[in-house]
Order: sequence, then C-alpha cells, then structure tokens
Amino acid sequence: MNIALIGYGKMGKEIEKIALQRGHTITLKVDVDNATSYTIDDLKKADVAIEFSTPETAINNIYKCFEAGIPIVVGTTGWLHKLEEVKQKCADKKQTLFYTSNYSIGVNLFFKLNEHLAKLMNSFPSYNVSMEEIHHVHKLDAPSGTAISLANIVIEQLNGKEKWLNQPTNNPNELGIISKRIGEVPGTHTVTYSSDVDEITLTHTAHNRKGFALGAVIAAEWVIGKKGVFGMNELMNF
Repeated sequence: MNIALIGYGKMGKEIEKIALQRGHTITLKVDVDNATSYTIDDLKKADVAIEFSTPETAINNIYKCFEAGIPIVVGTTGWLHKLEEVKQKCADKKQTLFYTSNYSIGVNLFFKLNEHLAKLMNSFPSYNVSMEEIHHVHKLDAPSGTAISLANIVIEQLNGKEKWLNQPTNNPNELGIISKRIGEVPGTHTVTYSSDVDEITLTHTAHNRKGFALGAVIAAEWVIGKKGVFGMNELMNF
C-alpha cells in the first residue's frame, strides 16, 4: 500500500515506522517545508493519506485528498466545528473520510466502558461526573478531541447533563473538563463519578504514541476500497 503522510511531526514519524514495518511504502511526506506546495498529482501517487497536521490546515488537506480521489485517514483534532460541512463535501464528491478523535484500540474500548457506565449512572443520581485530561505541552487544542468524545458520550447517555465546559463547574447540568499540559505526557484521560460516600474512576493512560500510530495504519489498511465516512466503531465492529 502506498501512503501519503500529511504531517511529519512526532506522530507522522511514528506512523512511518509502523507503516514500513507492515510492508507499506511512503510516497509523500508533507511537513512545514512543503505544506503549501504539495499537489493533487503528488497525492495521486498514493493509495491512501494519513493526516496528522494542525487544526488550521486539516480541512484544506482533507479537501485536497477528495480532489485527488484518495481516501484520507484524519487524526488531527480541533476542527470538529466543521465536521458536518466536511461530511457533506465527502458525500457530494463521493469520497472517503475516516475520522476519529483517537486511533488507540485501548481508548476506543475505554469509550465503550464510559458509555456503559454513564447509562448505569442514570439509576444513581447521587453521583456527579467530572473529567480530566493531561497531554504534552506541544498539544495545540484543549480539551483534547478524545476528552470531547468522552464528554459527548456522557451527555448522550446521562440524564441531566446538557453541555461540557473546559473548566470545573458546580452546575448539575454541566460536565466540567480540566485540561492540563505537562511535559511530554502522551495522553491520560480520567472520568470520575463522585458521591458523598465514594468515588468511581475510569482512566486510560497512554504509555507512548505507538498505539495511536498503529491504529491509524490499521484504519488506512481497512478503508481502502470503501466510500463514505467511517470511524473506529465500524473498524472495531462495535
């Protein structure tokens, strides 16, 4: 499989290592030096693109891949306010988009545990839920895309929670998220249910970036030959 890497920072380099180990070829590397100069023809040499860039450039990269007619696997977060627009463009162009806020297999299992616990908690209103996420100091968006996904799952499943805030809150209708940026932490997400008598905590801690990179390469392998918008639920058969 020929892969275009759009974004060649730490994640891009980790993806490259795993892709090469799995027998794939990197036909294009897009970094700060050629981010505005790579062409549709450059993209057409690839079977699929894997995109980990910046919130400001992600949508343009996605649309370039649509024009080139190749599937794109997107790992950049911070552009979700435009997600519905991008989905519509994908449908109009009959192209392929794979998007998730987190490509780690473990995190996606964590999403399902979070969903199940939120459903259970509807019967136990004495517990209030809050969240914390910790990432490295280079991360550009806060809260993380993973934290937003976790929060949205809680809001969908837990009666009374209407919105999330990126700060602590005492409003029972709000879900508070605390975002911390510390050192080189790959990513830690914690969902906590507290009552007067005890506390229940779900935590996922990434030890390195390999899990994210492997998931992105697996998604690229899986999406070849498909049309539409996909995510980890489809890949993992949830």
